[in-house]
Amino acid sequence: MSIVKKSVAELIGTCFLVFFGTGSAIMALLISNSLGTTGIGILGGIGEWLAIGLAFGLAIAASIYAVGAVSGAHLNPAVTIALWAVKEFETKDVVPYILAQLVGATLGSILLIGCIGASAATIGGLGATAPSAGFTYMQAMLAEIVGTFLLMITIMGVAVDKKAPNKFAGLVIGLAVAGIITTIGGISGASINPARTFGPYLMDMFYGINLWVYYPIYVIGPILGALIGAFIYRYIREE
Repeated sequence: MSIVKKSVAELIGTCFLVFFGTGSAIMALLISNSLGTTGIGILGGIGEWLAIGLAFGLAIAASIYAVGAVSGAHLNPAVTIALWAVKEFETKDVVPYILAQLVGATLGSILLIGCIGASAATIGGLGATAPSAGFTYMQAMLAEIVGTFLLMITIMGVAVDKKAPNKFAGLVIGLAVAGIITTIGGISGASINPARTFGPYLMDMFYGINLWVYYPIYVIGPILGALIGAFIYRYIREE
């Protein structure tokens, strides 16, 4: 399969992830605003994060089954970098994959603006991630490391390992993402994916919303978590 086709597959998959995943967060914020409150938490917090987690998880599962046969459905620069680090991915494909993921995430945010209008950004913030009130920069980064560690070790176990029953990979990875977001969403926003945060951040700028000061959380945290997960899995799997 050519790198162009694989990159297009990554773009489409990441676009789906952002459109349906962050779209659920935007709708939660719009509902909250219509009832005179702000932020996620109108149902006590856990209800919204469970719904958002399931939206992300199902979108990821669908994307894996849709484009996984073409590109492997990384959909996440941290996953691409970690797979490259453990020699499960070719060096020449790393940059095209990451660029495709970033473009796909941006396209997902653009489509949400097209479907919902300016309120997707001005009220919903395009589902952009940021540390929740009461949590520090480093606490949010630690949550991203732990969450992405679980994601990556799951990917290694159900999708990369040649002994894995890979027909269930999409479902298992999607459920893992849903659980991660439900748990750490109220801490860091649960990005676990630099591209997923990049798209909303970039498009929010056109509406006067600048959150780039938080972006290192969602680059360093996920990449560290993914690298640790990949290398630990490789270590415990070696005979």
